[in-house]
Amino acid sequence: MNKYRTHNCSELSEKEINENVHLSGWLHRKRDHGNLLFIDLRDHYGITQCVIENNNKFFSVLEKSRPESVLKISGKVVKRASGTENLDLKTGKIEISIDSLEILSNAKELPMPVFGEQEYPEEIRLKYRFLDLRRDNMHKNIILRSKVISFIRSEMLKLGFLEFQTPILTSSSPEGARDFLVPSRLNPGKFYALPQAPQQFKQLIMVSGFDKYFQIAPCFRDEDARADRSPGEFYQLDLEMSFVDQEDVFKVVEKLMINLFKAFSQKKILNEKFPRISFQEAMQKYGTDKPDLRNPLVIKDITNIFLRDDVKFEIFKKLVKTGSVVRAIITKKTKDKPRSFFDNIDKWAKDQGASGLAYFTIEGDKEIIGKGPVGKFFSEDSIKEIMSVCDAEVGDSIFLACGKTKEIEKILSLARDKIAGDLKIIDKNKFSFCWIVDYPMYELDENSKKIVFSHNPFSMPQGNIDNINFDKPLDIKAYQYDIVCNGIELSSGAIRNHIPELMYKLFSIAGYSKKEVEEKFSGMINAFSYGAPPHGGIAPGIDRIVMLLAEEENIREVTLFPMNQNAQDLMMQAPSEVSADQLKELSIKKNIKKN
Repeated sequence: MNKYRTHNCSELSEKEINENVHLSGWLHRKRDHGNLLFIDLRDHYGITQCVIENNNKFFSVLEKSRPESVLKISGKVVKRASGTENLDLKTGKIEISIDSLEILSNAKELPMPVFGEQEYPEEIRLKYRFLDLRRDNMHKNIILRSKVISFIRSEMLKLGFLEFQTPILTSSSPEGARDFLVPSRLNPGKFYALPQAPQQFKQLIMVSGFDKYFQIAPCFRDEDARADRSPGEFYQLDLEMSFVDQEDVFKVVEKLMINLFKAFSQKKILNEKFPRISFQEAMQKYGTDKPDLRNPLVIKDITNIFLRDDVKFEIFKKLVKTGSVVRAIITKKTKDKPRSFFDNIDKWAKDQGASGLAYFTIEGDKEIIGKGPVGKFFSEDSIKEIMSVCDAEVGDSIFLACGKTKEIEKILSLARDKIAGDLKIIDKNKFSFCWIVDYPMYELDENSKKIVFSHNPFSMPQGNIDNINFDKPLDIKAYQYDIVCNGIELSSGAIRNHIPELMYKLFSIAGYSKKEVEEKFSGMINAFSYGAPPHGGIAPGIDRIVMLLAEEENIREVTLFPMNQNAQDLMMQAPSEVSADQLKELSIKKNIKKN
C-alpha cells in the first residue's frame, strides 16, 4: 500500500502465509511468555497478532514499549499453532513473525486503558476523548454514524431531494430554546444567532421555487443536557417539500426509516405502516407524547367510578370532587406476584415525588373481590365496572393514581415504563414507530398563564381557515406531528403556514404585534407576500437515530466530541476566556457578578 503498510490489520488470512508484510498501528496489548512476546497490533480496521522471539534485537525495544505506542512492524505471515486460533478475529488463524520494528510514536502512561470496555468517569472519557474513541465499541459507533449519514444522503437523493446548505450566522428567533449569540464586529451592539434549526431558510427555499430540499444540518441550542440531547449542538436530517399535505411527508419519512433501520439492524419493525395517535389520545393512554409502543401497558381513566356510592375510597373521592382525575394501569395475570413487587412500585412512585400508587389484585370465582391494601374499599359491582373499563380479568392487578391531570400523566407515564421493565414485558428486539398528530396550536403557560405556541409557531392550523374560531385558541389543532420510536422522539414537523395574514393573526394570539412579527421574520413574511406554495417538512435527529441503532442509552456514546453536562468541552477547554483586545474589538464589556 505504502511505506507504512502493505495491508491493514484486518486483511491478512491463510492466503498470505509465508508473505513478507508491513503493518502499522497501535500497540493494543502485550502478553509476555518469557522467550516469546505476543502483541496485538490495532488500526482502524482491526487487530493482528504479532510475535517476537527473545533473540531478536527488537525484543527489548518492544518489551519496553507502552500500550498505544504507534508501531511499524515487518515480518512474515505464519499459521497460528493448532488450538491457539482466535475465531472472533478476521485475522485469527494467522500471526506475524516479527523481523523488524520501528517506533513511529511513543505513548505516555495512559489515563485510561483502550483495551477492554470497562466503565470510566465521564470527566476522564471526555478530557481524553481521542483515547476513548480508540476503544472498540466507541469506534464502531462512530463508524456506524458515518455509514448512517451516507445511507440517508443516498436515499434522499433517490427520493428526488436536493441537498442545500443554509447559513450558520443568522438572526435570533423564538424557536422555543435559548439562542447562542455571536457579536458582530462590523455592526457594534448587534448580534447574530446560531440557528436552532434552519426553519425559516428551508421554508424560503420552497418559496424560491425548489421542490424538495434536505441537508444534514447542524443546530445550536443553549439547552441543558439530557441522555437523548447534547448541550450546545446536534445534527438533524432537515427536509422540506412543496405542494404536500401531512400524508405526503409521512410517506417519505416512513420509507426512509424502514429502509434505514432494516439496513443497519436485525431487529424487527413492528408496524411498517406507522400508527397515527392523536396528542390527546397519547397523553390519556400513555401519559406522554413519546410513547414506547413495545410496552403493552395502557393507562385508563376511571374517574367516574369514584362517583359511585359503593366506592368507599374516601381520599380519592374527595380529590375527584375538587377536579382531580383517577387513572389506572392494569397488569395482566400478576395475582401471584409477591407483596414486595407491589410495595416496591408504590415506594418507587414516592421516590419520584408522587404520593404513591394505590393497588389491589382482582380475585374470586363466584364473588369478585379486591385483594390488597385498598381492595376493601371497592364493592363487587364497582370492581366489575373497573374490569369493564380497563379490559381486566380475574388474576389481574390494578395500580391507581389520583391528582391533577398533568401530575397524573407524568407519574403514570413513568410508572408504565417502570412496571413493564420490572415485569420484563418489553421486547428489546423490536422497533416500534408511531406518529403523534393533532397537536394543539397553543397551550396555557403554567407560570405566566398566557397563551403560547405549543409547538412550531410556523404551523398551519387545521380546518377551514375561514371558519376557525380564534376566540377559543386552545381548541385550535395544528398540522404538527412528531415521529417517535421506542419511546424516543426522533423529530417534530409540520405543514407550514404560508399565508401572511393568517400568520399575523396566529402570532397576535400569542402576544406578538404585527410590527414584532415583521421585525423578527421579515425575510419570510416578505417572501410569502410574493407567492408561496403550500409546504411542509420534518427534521429527524441524526444523533437519536444512531443511538437507537447502536443500542446506546446516552447520546454521547454516538457523538465524536461531545460536551459534558455543563456544556464544557473538557478536551479543548471550551468555553474559554478571551482577551481584552478581542472584547474591545467587538464593543463588549464584561459585567460578571460574583456569587
